[in-house]
Amino acid sequence: MMRRTFLILIGAVSGVAITLLASQPRILNLGSTAKAAAADTYRQLNLFGDVFERVRADYVEKPDDAKLIESAINGMLAGLDPHSSYMDPKSFRDMQVQTRGEFGGLGIEVTMEDGLIKVVAPIDDTPAAKAGILANDLITKLDDEQVQGLTLNQAVEKMRGPVNTKIKLTIMRKGQDKPIEVSITRDVIRVRSVRSRPEDDVGYIRISQFNEQTTDGLKKAITDLAGQIPAEKLKGFIVDLRNNPGGLLDQAISVSDAFLERGEIVSTRGRNAEETQRFNARPGDLTKGKPIIVLVNGGSASASEIVAGALQDHKRATIVGTRSFGKGSVQTIIPLGAGNGALRLTTARYFTPSGRSIQAKGISPDIEVLQDVPDELKARANTTAESTLRGHLKAEGDEQTGSQSYVPPDPKDDKALHTALDLIRGIKTNAAFPPNPKANIPN
Repeated sequence: MMRRTFLILIGAVSGVAITLLASQPRILNLGSTAKAAAADTYRQLNLFGDVFERVRADYVEKPDDAKLIESAINGMLAGLDPHSSYMDPKSFRDMQVQTRGEFGGLGIEVTMEDGLIKVVAPIDDTPAAKAGILANDLITKLDDEQVQGLTLNQAVEKMRGPVNTKIKLTIMRKGQDKPIEVSITRDVIRVRSVRSRPEDDVGYIRISQFNEQTTDGLKKAITDLAGQIPAEKLKGFIVDLRNNPGGLLDQAISVSDAFLERGEIVSTRGRNAEETQRFNARPGDLTKGKPIIVLVNGGSASASEIVAGALQDHKRATIVGTRSFGKGSVQTIIPLGAGNGALRLTTARYFTPSGRSIQAKGISPDIEVLQDVPDELKARANTTAESTLRGHLKAEGDEQTGSQSYVPPDPKDDKALHTALDLIRGIKTNAAFPPNPKANIPN
Protein backbone atom coordinates (compact mmCIF):
# COMPACT_ATOMS: atom_id res chain seq x y z
CA MET A 1 0.00 0.00 0.00
CA MET A 2 1.26 3.48 -0.82
CA ARG A 3 0.89 6.35 1.60
CA ARG A 4 0.64 9.64 -0.24
CA THR A 5 1.75 12.88 1.33
CA PHE A 6 0.53 16.06 -0.35
CA LEU A 7 3.01 18.93 -0.36
CA ILE A 8 0.97 21.89 -1.48
CA LEU A 9 2.55 25.00 -2.96
CA ILE A 10 -0.28 27.34 -3.74
CA GLY A 11 1.58 29.97 -5.69
CA ALA A 12 2.49 30.96 -9.21
CA VAL A 13 5.02 28.86 -11.06
CA SER A 14 4.80 29.70 -14.77
CA GLY A 15 1.32 30.98 -14.08
CA VAL A 16 0.00 27.91 -12.31
CA ALA A 17 -0.25 26.67 -8.77
CA ILE A 18 1.53 23.33 -8.46
CA THR A 19 0.78 20.40 -6.20
CA LEU A 20 3.60 17.92 -5.64
CA LEU A 21 2.78 14.38 -4.67
CA ALA A 22 5.54 12.49 -2.87
CA SER A 23 4.89 8.78 -2.52
CA GLN A 24 6.63 6.66 0.07
CA PRO A 25 6.12 2.90 0.27
CA ARG A 26 5.11 1.49 3.60
CA ILE A 27 4.39 -2.10 4.55
CA LEU A 28 1.11 -2.29 6.41
CA ASN A 29 -0.97 -5.17 7.65
CA LEU A 30 -4.42 -4.66 6.26
CA GLY A 31 -7.27 -5.65 8.52
CA SER A 32 -10.34 -7.40 7.23
CA THR A 33 -12.30 -4.13 7.01
CA ALA A 34 -9.60 -2.47 4.91
CA LYS A 35 -9.34 -5.52 2.65
CA ALA A 36 -13.10 -5.53 2.14
CA ALA A 37 -13.07 -1.81 1.26
CA ALA A 38 -10.25 -2.33 -1.23
CA ALA A 39 -12.06 -5.27 -2.82
CA ASP A 40 -15.23 -3.17 -3.17
CA THR A 41 -13.24 -0.37 -4.86
CA TYR A 42 -11.82 -2.85 -7.40
CA ARG A 43 -15.31 -4.17 -8.09
CA GLN A 44 -16.48 -0.63 -8.85
CA LEU A 45 -13.53 -0.06 -11.18
CA ASN A 46 -14.34 -3.31 -12.96
CA LEU A 47 -17.91 -2.05 -13.34
CA PHE A 48 -16.63 1.14 -14.97
CA GLY A 49 -14.50 -0.94 -17.35
CA ASP A 50 -17.48 -3.12 -18.27
CA VAL A 51 -19.67 -0.08 -19.03
CA PHE A 52 -16.89 1.58 -21.05
CA GLU A 53 -16.39 -1.53 -23.20
CA ARG A 54 -20.15 -2.02 -23.72
CA VAL A 55 -20.51 1.62 -24.90
CA ARG A 56 -17.54 1.23 -27.28
CA ALA A 57 -18.96 -1.98 -28.71
CA ASP A 58 -22.71 -1.33 -28.91
CA TYR A 59 -23.44 2.42 -29.03
CA VAL A 60 -25.44 3.39 -32.12
CA GLU A 61 -22.51 5.42 -33.48
CA LYS A 62 -18.79 4.80 -33.00
CA PRO A 63 -17.82 6.91 -29.96
CA ASP A 64 -14.60 8.81 -29.43
CA ASP A 65 -12.69 6.95 -26.70
CA ALA A 66 -10.91 10.10 -25.49
CA LYS A 67 -14.22 11.95 -25.13
CA LEU A 68 -15.71 9.04 -23.20
CA ILE A 69 -12.83 9.08 -20.73
CA GLU A 70 -12.93 12.89 -20.41
CA SER A 71 -16.68 12.80 -19.76
CA ALA A 72 -16.20 10.13 -17.10
CA ILE A 73 -13.51 12.23 -15.40
CA ASN A 74 -15.74 15.32 -15.53
CA GLY A 75 -18.60 13.36 -14.01
CA MET A 76 -16.42 12.10 -11.17
CA LEU A 77 -15.15 15.58 -10.31
CA ALA A 78 -18.54 17.26 -10.70
CA GLY A 79 -19.80 14.95 -7.97
CA LEU A 80 -17.30 16.44 -5.49
CA ASP A 81 -18.06 20.18 -5.45
CA PRO A 82 -18.70 23.01 -7.95
CA HIS A 83 -15.04 24.06 -8.11
CA SER A 84 -13.30 20.75 -8.81
CA SER A 85 -12.99 20.02 -12.52
CA TYR A 86 -10.87 18.64 -15.32
CA MET A 87 -9.24 21.15 -17.67
CA ASP A 88 -8.45 19.95 -21.17
CA PRO A 89 -5.15 21.24 -22.64
CA LYS A 90 -6.75 24.38 -24.12
CA SER A 91 -8.61 25.26 -20.90
CA PHE A 92 -5.37 24.70 -18.98
CA ARG A 93 -3.49 27.09 -21.28
CA ASP A 94 -6.24 29.70 -20.96
CA MET A 95 -6.11 29.42 -17.17
CA GLN A 96 -2.34 29.91 -17.22
CA VAL A 97 -2.76 33.07 -19.31
CA GLN A 98 -5.39 34.39 -16.90
CA THR A 99 -3.36 33.79 -13.74
CA ARG A 100 -0.07 34.92 -15.28
CA GLY A 101 -1.67 38.20 -16.30
CA GLU A 102 0.34 38.56 -19.50
CA PHE A 103 0.17 37.17 -23.03
CA GLY A 104 1.17 37.84 -26.60
CA GLY A 105 -1.46 40.07 -28.14
CA LEU A 106 -2.52 43.49 -29.39
CA GLY A 107 -3.67 45.35 -26.27
CA ILE A 108 -7.35 46.08 -26.82
CA GLU A 109 -10.39 45.49 -24.65
CA VAL A 110 -13.19 44.20 -26.87
CA THR A 111 -16.80 43.13 -26.79
CA MET A 112 -19.26 41.67 -29.31
CA GLU A 113 -21.87 43.89 -30.99
CA ASP A 114 -24.17 42.81 -33.84
CA GLY A 115 -21.84 39.96 -34.75
CA LEU A 116 -18.78 42.22 -34.98
CA ILE A 117 -15.94 42.86 -32.56
CA LYS A 118 -16.24 46.29 -30.99
CA VAL A 119 -13.25 47.98 -29.39
CA VAL A 120 -14.09 49.09 -25.85
CA ALA A 121 -10.72 50.77 -25.43
CA PRO A 122 -7.10 50.32 -26.47
CA ILE A 123 -4.70 49.75 -23.56
CA ASP A 124 -2.08 52.48 -23.15
CA ASP A 125 1.41 51.84 -24.58
CA THR A 126 0.41 48.68 -26.46
CA PRO A 127 0.68 47.84 -30.19
CA ALA A 128 -3.03 48.60 -30.70
CA ALA A 129 -2.75 52.05 -29.11
CA LYS A 130 0.41 52.85 -31.10
CA ALA A 131 -1.30 51.71 -34.32
CA GLY A 132 -4.12 54.21 -33.74
CA ILE A 133 -6.93 51.82 -32.80
CA LEU A 134 -9.76 53.82 -31.20
CA ALA A 135 -12.64 53.09 -28.84
CA ASN A 136 -15.83 52.13 -30.75
CA ASP A 137 -13.91 50.87 -33.79
CA LEU A 138 -15.64 47.80 -35.29
CA ILE A 139 -13.32 44.98 -36.38
CA THR A 140 -14.82 43.21 -39.40
CA LYS A 141 -11.91 41.00 -40.53
CA LEU A 142 -8.88 39.33 -39.01
CA ASP A 143 -6.21 38.54 -41.60
CA ASP A 144 -8.93 38.86 -44.29
CA GLU A 145 -11.17 36.33 -42.49
CA GLN A 146 -14.66 37.61 -41.70
CA VAL A 147 -15.35 38.09 -37.98
CA GLN A 148 -19.06 37.47 -38.58
CA GLY A 149 -19.83 33.97 -37.34
CA LEU A 150 -17.03 33.81 -34.78
CA THR A 151 -17.70 33.89 -31.04
CA LEU A 152 -15.99 36.56 -28.96
CA ASN A 153 -13.61 33.96 -27.50
CA GLN A 154 -12.70 32.67 -30.95
CA ALA A 155 -11.95 36.18 -32.17
CA VAL A 156 -9.85 36.97 -29.09
CA GLU A 157 -7.90 33.73 -29.57
CA LYS A 158 -7.11 34.72 -33.16
CA MET A 159 -5.89 38.15 -32.07
CA ARG A 160 -3.60 36.65 -29.45
CA GLY A 161 -0.47 34.87 -30.57
CA PRO A 162 3.32 34.69 -30.36
CA VAL A 163 5.18 37.94 -29.72
CA ASN A 164 6.62 39.62 -32.86
CA THR A 165 4.06 38.04 -35.20
CA LYS A 166 1.76 40.21 -37.30
CA ILE A 167 -1.99 40.32 -37.82
CA LYS A 168 -4.03 42.53 -40.16
CA LEU A 169 -7.23 44.11 -38.85
CA THR A 170 -9.97 45.49 -41.09
CA ILE A 171 -11.85 48.21 -39.24
CA MET A 172 -15.02 50.20 -39.73
CA ARG A 173 -14.83 53.59 -38.04
CA LYS A 174 -17.56 56.17 -37.62
CA GLY A 175 -16.97 59.06 -40.02
CA GLN A 176 -14.92 56.96 -42.45
CA ASP A 177 -16.50 55.93 -45.75
CA LYS A 178 -14.13 53.04 -46.41
CA PRO A 179 -12.78 50.24 -44.18
CA ILE A 180 -9.38 50.86 -42.64
CA GLU A 181 -6.70 48.16 -42.79
CA VAL A 182 -4.11 48.12 -40.01
CA SER A 183 -1.20 45.70 -39.65
CA ILE A 184 -0.13 45.24 -36.02
CA THR A 185 2.80 43.32 -34.55
CA ARG A 186 1.90 41.41 -31.37
CA ASP A 187 3.80 42.19 -28.17
CA VAL A 188 3.67 41.17 -24.51
CA ILE A 189 0.41 42.51 -23.05
CA ARG A 190 0.02 42.76 -19.29
CA VAL A 191 -3.48 42.61 -17.86
CA ARG A 192 -4.11 45.58 -15.58
CA SER A 193 -5.72 43.98 -12.56
CA VAL A 194 -5.23 47.21 -10.56
CA ARG A 195 -6.41 50.67 -11.53
CA SER A 196 -6.35 53.80 -9.41
CA ARG A 197 -7.40 57.43 -9.39
CA PRO A 198 -7.43 60.28 -6.89
CA GLU A 199 -10.84 61.20 -5.48
CA ASP A 200 -9.71 64.67 -4.38
CA ASP A 201 -8.17 63.86 -0.98
CA VAL A 202 -8.76 60.08 -1.07
CA GLY A 203 -6.91 57.42 -3.07
CA TYR A 204 -9.24 55.03 -4.91
CA ILE A 205 -7.80 51.62 -5.89
CA ARG A 206 -9.80 49.10 -7.93
CA ILE A 207 -8.58 45.47 -7.94
CA SER A 208 -10.46 43.44 -10.56
CA GLN A 209 -8.71 40.07 -10.08
CA PHE A 210 -5.75 38.46 -8.34
CA ASN A 211 -3.17 37.44 -10.94
CA GLU A 212 0.63 37.50 -10.87
CA GLN A 213 0.67 41.24 -11.58
CA THR A 214 -1.69 42.30 -8.78
CA THR A 215 0.69 43.01 -5.89
CA ASP A 216 3.09 44.95 -8.10
CA GLY A 217 0.11 46.86 -9.49
CA LEU A 218 -1.07 47.69 -5.97
CA LYS A 219 2.36 48.99 -4.94
CA LYS A 220 2.51 51.16 -8.06
CA ALA A 221 -1.02 52.47 -7.44
CA ILE A 222 -0.19 53.49 -3.86
CA THR A 223 3.02 55.19 -5.02
CA ASP A 224 1.23 57.01 -7.85
CA LEU A 225 -1.56 58.21 -5.56
CA ALA A 226 0.94 59.41 -2.97
CA GLY A 227 2.54 61.47 -5.74
CA GLN A 228 -0.79 62.88 -6.92
CA ILE A 229 -2.23 63.76 -3.51
CA PRO A 230 -0.06 65.78 -1.09
CA ALA A 231 0.76 63.85 2.09
CA GLU A 232 -0.85 66.45 4.36
CA LYS A 233 -4.05 66.28 2.30
CA LEU A 234 -4.32 62.48 1.82
CA LYS A 235 -7.13 61.21 4.06
CA GLY A 236 -6.91 57.50 3.26
CA PHE A 237 -7.54 54.79 0.66
CA ILE A 238 -10.55 52.95 -0.72
CA VAL A 239 -9.84 49.42 -2.00
CA ASP A 240 -12.64 48.32 -4.32
CA LEU A 241 -13.01 44.51 -4.50
CA ARG A 242 -16.56 44.47 -5.82
CA ASN A 243 -17.25 41.81 -8.47
CA ASN A 244 -13.68 40.55 -8.09
CA PRO A 245 -13.96 36.75 -8.53
CA GLY A 246 -10.60 35.99 -6.88
CA GLY A 247 -7.50 34.31 -8.25
CA LEU A 248 -4.14 33.37 -6.77
CA LEU A 249 -3.86 32.75 -3.04
CA ASP A 250 -0.32 34.10 -2.77
CA GLN A 251 -1.47 37.40 -4.28
CA ALA A 252 -4.35 37.69 -1.80
CA ILE A 253 -1.83 37.16 1.00
CA SER A 254 0.64 39.75 -0.31
CA VAL A 255 -2.12 42.32 -0.95
CA SER A 256 -3.33 41.88 2.64
CA ASP A 257 0.26 42.10 3.87
CA ALA A 258 0.61 45.48 2.15
CA PHE A 259 -1.78 46.99 4.73
CA LEU A 260 -0.79 45.01 7.86
CA GLU A 261 2.18 45.29 10.20
CA ARG A 262 1.83 41.89 11.85
CA GLY A 263 -0.51 39.03 12.62
CA GLU A 264 -2.06 36.14 10.75
CA ILE A 265 -3.58 36.81 7.33
CA VAL A 266 -5.24 33.48 6.55
CA SER A 267 -4.93 29.79 7.31
CA THR A 268 -5.70 26.87 5.03
CA ARG A 269 -6.83 23.56 6.48
CA GLY A 270 -6.99 20.35 4.50
CA ARG A 271 -8.41 16.95 5.36
CA ASN A 272 -5.51 16.07 7.66
CA ALA A 273 -4.33 18.21 10.58
CA GLU A 274 -0.71 18.19 9.38
CA GLU A 275 -1.77 19.93 6.17
CA THR A 276 -2.74 23.15 8.00
CA GLN A 277 -0.79 26.21 6.82
CA ARG A 278 -0.77 29.67 8.37
CA PHE A 279 0.33 32.81 6.57
CA ASN A 280 1.46 35.85 8.56
CA ALA A 281 2.06 39.49 7.73
CA ARG A 282 5.54 40.98 7.71
CA PRO A 283 6.32 44.43 9.14
CA GLY A 284 5.65 47.32 6.78
CA ASP A 285 2.34 49.03 5.93
CA LEU A 286 2.62 50.63 2.49
CA THR A 287 -0.04 53.21 3.40
CA LYS A 288 1.78 54.20 6.63
CA GLY A 289 -1.32 53.60 8.72
CA LYS A 290 -3.74 55.66 6.63
CA PRO A 291 -7.44 54.75 7.00
CA ILE A 292 -8.61 51.98 4.69
CA ILE A 293 -12.11 51.15 3.49
CA VAL A 294 -12.74 47.98 1.49
CA LEU A 295 -15.77 47.77 -0.83
CA VAL A 296 -17.31 44.32 -1.36
CA ASN A 297 -20.53 42.92 -2.79
CA GLY A 298 -22.12 39.63 -3.81
CA GLY A 299 -19.62 39.26 -6.65
CA SER A 300 -16.57 39.45 -4.35
CA ALA A 301 -15.29 35.90 -3.98
CA SER A 302 -12.40 33.73 -2.83
CA ALA A 303 -9.16 35.77 -2.79
CA SER A 304 -11.23 38.97 -2.40
CA GLU A 305 -12.81 37.50 0.72
CA ILE A 306 -9.40 36.56 2.13
CA VAL A 307 -8.30 40.21 1.89
CA ALA A 308 -11.57 41.59 3.26
CA GLY A 309 -11.66 39.03 6.09
CA ALA A 310 -8.06 39.65 7.15
CA LEU A 311 -8.40 43.44 7.22
CA GLN A 312 -11.77 43.20 8.97
CA ASP A 313 -10.54 40.81 11.69
CA HIS A 314 -7.50 42.99 12.38
CA LYS A 315 -9.77 46.07 12.38
CA ARG A 316 -7.38 47.55 9.85
CA ALA A 317 -10.23 48.42 7.49
CA THR A 318 -13.95 49.04 7.56
CA ILE A 319 -15.87 46.85 5.11
CA VAL A 320 -18.63 48.65 3.17
CA GLY A 321 -21.17 47.26 0.70
CA THR A 322 -23.10 44.00 0.70
CA ARG A 323 -22.26 40.49 1.86
CA SER A 324 -19.65 38.70 -0.27
CA PHE A 325 -20.08 35.47 -2.28
CA GLY A 326 -18.94 32.95 0.33
CA LYS A 327 -16.34 30.82 -1.48
CA GLY A 328 -14.13 29.61 1.35
CA SER A 329 -12.25 26.80 -0.40
CA VAL A 330 -8.82 26.48 -2.01
CA GLN A 331 -8.31 24.80 -5.38
CA THR A 332 -4.94 23.36 -6.38
CA ILE A 333 -4.01 22.90 -10.04
CA ILE A 334 -2.35 19.54 -10.71
CA PRO A 335 -0.83 19.20 -14.22
CA LEU A 336 -1.49 15.76 -15.68
CA GLY A 337 1.49 15.51 -18.01
CA ALA A 338 2.26 16.82 -21.48
CA GLY A 339 -0.87 17.22 -23.54
CA ASN A 340 -3.23 15.90 -20.87
CA GLY A 341 -4.43 19.15 -19.33
CA ALA A 342 -4.76 19.51 -15.57
CA LEU A 343 -6.90 18.68 -12.58
CA ARG A 344 -8.40 21.48 -10.54
CA LEU A 345 -9.09 19.94 -7.15
CA THR A 346 -10.48 21.43 -3.95
CA THR A 347 -7.80 20.61 -1.37
CA ALA A 348 -8.50 22.89 1.62
CA ARG A 349 -10.77 25.40 3.27
CA TYR A 350 -9.44 28.78 4.28
CA PHE A 351 -10.11 30.60 7.55
CA THR A 352 -9.82 34.27 8.48
CA PRO A 353 -7.43 35.29 11.29
CA SER A 354 -10.13 34.97 13.95
CA GLY A 355 -10.86 31.41 12.82
CA ARG A 356 -13.96 32.18 10.76
CA SER A 357 -14.79 29.94 7.84
CA ILE A 358 -16.75 31.99 5.35
CA GLN A 359 -17.68 28.96 3.24
CA ALA A 360 -21.29 29.42 2.10
CA LYS A 361 -21.57 32.43 4.45
CA GLY A 362 -19.50 35.26 3.02
CA ILE A 363 -18.03 38.34 4.65
CA SER A 364 -20.69 40.56 6.18
CA PRO A 365 -19.91 44.27 5.73
CA ASP A 366 -19.48 46.53 8.76
CA ILE A 367 -21.71 49.03 6.96
CA GLU A 368 -24.28 47.69 4.50
CA VAL A 369 -25.05 49.91 1.52
CA LEU A 370 -27.58 48.90 -1.14
CA GLN A 371 -27.37 50.50 -4.57
CA ASP A 372 -30.30 52.02 -6.46
CA VAL A 373 -30.82 49.55 -9.30
CA PRO A 374 -32.51 50.52 -12.62
CA ASP A 375 -35.82 48.71 -13.12
CA GLU A 376 -34.57 46.80 -16.17
CA LEU A 377 -31.69 45.36 -14.15
CA LYS A 378 -33.46 44.50 -10.89
CA ALA A 379 -33.90 40.85 -11.85
CA ARG A 380 -30.11 40.56 -12.21
CA ALA A 381 -29.10 42.74 -9.26
CA ASN A 382 -28.52 39.78 -6.95
CA THR A 383 -25.71 37.34 -7.60
CA THR A 384 -25.68 33.58 -7.16
CA ALA A 385 -23.99 32.77 -3.86
CA GLU A 386 -21.79 29.80 -3.03
CA SER A 387 -24.61 28.39 -0.89
CA THR A 388 -26.90 28.15 -3.95
CA LEU A 389 -24.43 26.09 -6.02
CA ARG A 390 -25.28 22.41 -6.33
CA GLY A 391 -22.90 20.21 -4.35
CA HIS A 392 -21.12 23.04 -2.52
CA LEU A 393 -19.09 22.33 0.62
CA LYS A 394 -21.34 22.82 3.62
CA ALA A 395 -20.91 25.75 5.98
CA GLU A 396 -20.12 25.59 9.65
CA GLY A 397 -23.44 26.91 10.93
CA ASP A 398 -26.11 28.81 9.02
CA GLU A 399 -25.66 29.40 5.30
CA GLN A 400 -26.42 32.66 3.52
CA THR A 401 -28.02 33.30 0.14
CA GLY A 402 -26.87 35.76 -2.52
CA SER A 403 -26.57 39.49 -2.03
CA GLN A 404 -26.60 42.52 -4.30
CA SER A 405 -23.80 42.70 -6.86
CA TYR A 406 -24.80 45.75 -8.91
CA VAL A 407 -22.24 48.55 -9.31
CA PRO A 408 -23.49 51.73 -11.03
CA PRO A 409 -21.46 52.54 -14.17
CA ASP A 410 -21.38 56.22 -13.23
CA PRO A 411 -19.42 56.92 -10.02
CA LYS A 412 -21.83 59.79 -9.26
CA ASP A 413 -24.55 57.18 -8.60
CA ASP A 414 -22.33 54.83 -6.57
CA LYS A 415 -23.78 54.97 -3.05
CA ALA A 416 -21.20 52.59 -1.56
CA LEU A 417 -18.33 54.66 -2.93
CA HIS A 418 -19.81 57.90 -1.62
CA THR A 419 -20.44 56.32 1.79
CA ALA A 420 -16.78 55.28 1.90
CA LEU A 421 -15.61 58.76 0.90
CA ASP A 422 -17.81 60.41 3.53
CA LEU A 423 -16.59 57.97 6.17
CA ILE A 424 -12.93 58.66 5.49
CA ARG A 425 -13.43 62.42 5.28
CA GLY A 426 -15.42 62.44 8.52
CA ILE A 427 -12.39 61.59 10.69
CA LYS A 428 -9.11 63.29 11.48
CA THR A 429 -6.08 61.93 9.65
CA ASN A 430 -4.21 61.34 12.91
CA ALA A 431 -7.11 59.50 14.57
CA ALA A 432 -7.38 55.74 14.86
CA PHE A 433 -9.42 54.10 12.15
CA PRO A 434 -11.69 52.37 12.98
CA PRO A 435 -12.20 54.25 16.31
CA ASN A 436 -11.31 51.10 18.24
CA PRO A 437 -8.09 49.85 16.63
CA LYS A 438 -7.74 46.81 18.89
CA ALA A 439 -7.96 43.64 16.81
CA ASN A 440 -10.23 40.83 17.96
CA ILE A 441 -7.48 38.25 17.41
CA PRO A 442 -4.13 37.58 19.10
CA ASN A 443 -1.05 39.07 17.41
